[in-house]
Amino acid sequence: MDFYTRLTANVIFPLHERLKRHTTVDVHRDMERTQWLAPEPLRELRLQNLKRFLSDVERHVPYYRQLFRRLGFVPAELDSLADLRRLPLMGKPDIRAHTEALKADNAVGLSRFNTGGSSGEPLIFHIGKQRVSHDVAAKWRATRWWGVDIGDPEMVIWGSPIELGAQDRIKLIRDQLLRTRLLPAFEMSPAKLDGFIRDIRTRRPRMLFGYPSALAHIADHAGKTGEKLDDLGIKVAFVTSERLYDHQREKIETAFGCPVANGYGGRDAGFIAHQCPAGGMHITAEDIIVEIIDRDGRVLPNGQAGEIVVTHLATRDFPFIRYRTGDVGVLGDELCPCGRGLPLLREIQGRATDFVIAQDGTVLHGLALIYVLRDLPGIASFKIIQNSPDSTTVQIVRNRGYRPDAEAIIAREFKKRLGAGVSVGIEYHDEIAREKSGKYRYVVSHVAP
Repeated sequence: MDFYTRLTANVIFPLHERLKRHTTVDVHRDMERTQWLAPEPLRELRLQNLKRFLSDVERHVPYYRQLFRRLGFVPAELDSLADLRRLPLMGKPDIRAHTEALKADNAVGLSRFNTGGSSGEPLIFHIGKQRVSHDVAAKWRATRWWGVDIGDPEMVIWGSPIELGAQDRIKLIRDQLLRTRLLPAFEMSPAKLDGFIRDIRTRRPRMLFGYPSALAHIADHAGKTGEKLDDLGIKVAFVTSERLYDHQREKIETAFGCPVANGYGGRDAGFIAHQCPAGGMHITAEDIIVEIIDRDGRVLPNGQAGEIVVTHLATRDFPFIRYRTGDVGVLGDELCPCGRGLPLLREIQGRATDFVIAQDGTVLHGLALIYVLRDLPGIASFKIIQNSPDSTTVQIVRNRGYRPDAEAIIAREFKKRLGAGVSVGIEYHDEIAREKSGKYRYVVSHVAP
């Protein structure tokens, strides 16, 4: 760690957070200690945090005050984290219907946010300073697991309209002080990619942060153009916001000469889990309670795949309690070899819309179709859209080497998996459109599982 990084992590960034009236530094200091707690003391800490959170919500949030009264739910009487199941699940329609009643009556400085709405209508919600402080502290802790810190040069390849909004003078100064450089992930033309590679080589960042698809795209372009990026001293590439595929991890690690650290979370649900160098996806357990449910809303035991449900204990100003993320994952019982007591997400399988439904009702992960296309030469990029149980469209960008019989192969292999009666349409494009947020999705299904 050089002098400027130490100055930033210990002086500049703490001052920045204090001026914003965030408690990030104090929260981070506590998290550095609690990550090493054994499972039983950690469970007790989480239970006490849950009881305080729900008691606060009962006093100050109209929606939950009425709900608790109707259910006879008394937060102070909780005996275990499992008692949380006495409360109903919350989905995006519930938040849309009760947005005002979900605001704490003593909330100050709420900020309005929204999800991108890539799988439907965008969700509008609010975030308070406590939630921001805890999420930033969790990200900071995970960053340090990999031997880098706030203040180390960083390149961020991102596409959120929030980060790419008006770059006012204060934000520009902040990014310069923290040595962070933002590259917009909306457009990935060859000319843009050439510029990204020049910027990365000039800046020589210690860490990268971005969508796995964007980093993999840069890595692929660098390989094709003979640009070396593995000699820059990059220590880690943090990826989040999309499913990380094995082929993307391999491309990024090979091109940049560094490990890939996967992260899982969302602007709505918060910073949920991050991968440590030993490979475990650690849940931010001090703040986050994760449940896995089946399609009927029943909680599943560890080891079984289902929808990820999140309760964020730092959202007292606008609570997310038993919030259905729409993502599919698996909880693990094992402890990570790194020695941290934080529980693990064993698998993150992607969004429910990353799965496709065969004509006979069988639920298949999109990888079953992705691998068909990845094994064919001459396909530069693609997107699979399941329109209905009987119709699927494949968008393809071709390059040299594309086989004349590719369409027949795709149709045959897709029908093997989806059903003989499925119509498989092929469309050719010059470029596959990204989502409004800048994310890239290989599979989109409009069929409910």
